[in-house]
Amino acid sequence: MQCCVVTPESMMEPDSFYAIRPECRNDVPVTRFKPKPGKTLSAKRWHSSFSKEGYLDIASVLRRIQRGGVHPTIKGAVWEFLLGCYDPKSTFDQRSELRQYRRSEYEKLKLKCKEMENAVGSGRIITTPLIAEDEENIEYPATTSAAPQDDMPSDEAGSILPDMRSDNVALDEGITQWKLTLHQIGLDVVRTDRALVYYENQENQARLWDMLAVYSWIDRDIGYCQGMSDLCSPMTVLIENEADAFWCFERLMRRLRGNFKCTSNSIGVRSQLSTLSTVIKAVDPKLHEHIENLDGGEYLFAFRMLMVLFRREYSFVDSLYLWELMWSMEYNPNIFSIYESADSSANNSLEAVGDRNLLKQYGEFERKNLKAGRKDQQAPLSIFLVASVLEARNKRLLKEAKGLDDVVKILNDITGNLDARKACKEALKIHRKYLKKTKVS
Repeated sequence: MQCCVVTPESMMEPDSFYAIRPECRNDVPVTRFKPKPGKTLSAKRWHSSFSKEGYLDIASVLRRIQRGGVHPTIKGAVWEFLLGCYDPKSTFDQRSELRQYRRSEYEKLKLKCKEMENAVGSGRIITTPLIAEDEENIEYPATTSAAPQDDMPSDEAGSILPDMRSDNVALDEGITQWKLTLHQIGLDVVRTDRALVYYENQENQARLWDMLAVYSWIDRDIGYCQGMSDLCSPMTVLIENEADAFWCFERLMRRLRGNFKCTSNSIGVRSQLSTLSTVIKAVDPKLHEHIENLDGGEYLFAFRMLMVLFRREYSFVDSLYLWELMWSMEYNPNIFSIYESADSSANNSLEAVGDRNLLKQYGEFERKNLKAGRKDQQAPLSIFLVASVLEARNKRLLKEAKGLDDVVKILNDITGNLDARKACKEALKIHRKYLKKTKVS
């Protein structure tokens, strides 16, 4: 079969696409993922999945990704669909028009940020505070006043944009808060994926900093939080055009921004930790009771895994593989319409339950939720992945964990020792078990 032809490119080691600095090779987890001809979504298979007009056969793409991931040469393009940047039911021309529009909108946003802080877009990054946190009566140049309406993306762009208030005092407060985050973004950027040869280039570090600075400005409810650089970095590496990479990251943050939303007495990820607790209690009551007896009932030891989607537990390559497996399993063909429309009725998933052809356009995880009548956004696949990690270490946890420090130590042993595909398969098993235990009547 032509789709199974082995090419020199398909035989290249994944690490060769994301080179590791020689002095860091012993410090990073070993990569397990290897593209497999006939299983991994290849460039040839990807391009043949489009019709002459540009419509994408998303069902066949999802099947192939779930079998063997995505080849490194096309990851960025595929991720744009998995994350809902583009509608598989759109044409080449429609996507080209939308891409150009978004690039223009990103340049406007970046220009606005540059007016407020000249380092944006300069190829430099800021790592020292611009403003002391207790500083008052800060004066801003006229260019930092509210932008005209046409300087900002419209709601049709699907952006998480703040309302531009006419109150100059309120706007100045927003600028101050934004500037207070810029050095923290810089400090995180220089630490992010520093084992990659890619980030030896100062321009690439600056590109990541610019994207995070712009995001921090448009999503002022969340701003910037540690961990976002780990989520944004792969977009920067995979997608050549900065604006395209930015909007891909922005779509990812739509899934995850709730984890970063904090109040004076809680952090957003606690809702997912609470759901994890519920899942373990349902599928393994004995383990849950043991964890509770260790005063770990809030499951805070799983904080990092959920916040940055296992970036620290896997090599760079394997974390990309894990993400695309997760997103393909969670895929909802209405995702583009949901993001582009403020109307929640854009999600007509329930119509697919009785239509086999429509159901094929959903990922395996999402299909199970639909059939079970579940629409719980607080229970993404990542929660069941963490549950699978705990279940796989059930005996050790019950026997060896005498305190929370022991739980953390046992879980730390998973770094570099997890198989992404196997972990996803186990997560799906736990998901099925959970649905049976908590069946909606």
